[in-house]
Amino acid sequence: MIPGKLIMFFAAMSLFAAACASSAETPRRIEITAKRFSYEPDVITLKRGEPVVLVMHSSDVTHGIKVDELNLKSEDIKKGKDTEIRFTPEKAGHFIGRCAHFCGKGHGSMTLQIDILP
Repeated sequence: MIPGKLIMFFAAMSLFAAACASSAETPRRIEITAKRFSYEPDVITLKRGEPVVLVMHSSDVTHGIKVDELNLKSEDIKKGKDTEIRFTPEKAGHFIGRCAHFCGKGHGSMTLQIDILP
């Protein structure tokens, strides 16, 4: 009986370990909507080394996002279409993303704050 219970225990532990490993490989998805002249949410918090996918949408005209310090850029966030930006933050800090596609008079004030924790 005991060997059977040990086999069941190790089988359960193997399944648990596999489930943990697959969830660690799945990047966190963050939905962000761009609209004249803001992002929603306008502040996101990430963890250094954690893979993420920014799922960008536009509710009006074509927008973009550019964060030079993080080497992030997308100029084609179009209305009705998802734009996915995959990345793994490599450094902690406070970063400001700006719209990378001219979208009107308030374009210069359109920002996304990205805080990356150590």
